[in-house]
Amino acid sequence: MTTTADDKAILGAVLDAWKADVDAHQPERVASHFTEDAVFQGLHPYSVGRQGVAEYHASQPLGMKAACRIPETRRFTEDLVLGHLDVDFTFTDRPAIAVKLSVLVTRVGGDWYIGHYQVSSLDQGLDLPFGSADRV
Repeated sequence: MTTTADDKAILGAVLDAWKADVDAHQPERVASHFTEDAVFQGLHPYSVGRQGVAEYHASQPLGMKAACRIPETRRFTEDLVLGHLDVDFTFTDRPAIAVKLSVLVTRVGGDWYIGHYQVSSLDQGLDLPFGSADRV
């Protein structure tokens, strides 16, 4: 199992669409890139399903933007690709936050969706309380 151009293309297409909607602050559209039963773990307690994804992204500050790099992928089956990403979230009024993101994308009816999303922050100084309006 190694990174291939096809796997990066699959992840890139899903994440480019996700990024465009994150950048445009379109929470419902962001959620549309996830499976109906997606496990979503941002930097506060997790949720399951598109509604939780939409609520999480609705709480994000206006002007937040995402920049992604995909250093590693793994194809587990024809319909399942894992991606490990470096993501920088930038803001209009505060410093950027660099995170590690793992996504599992799955093919459903010929289209690819995010079925699992987990963010990890390596910033030891990041102290965002659960439920904070300043979450990422």
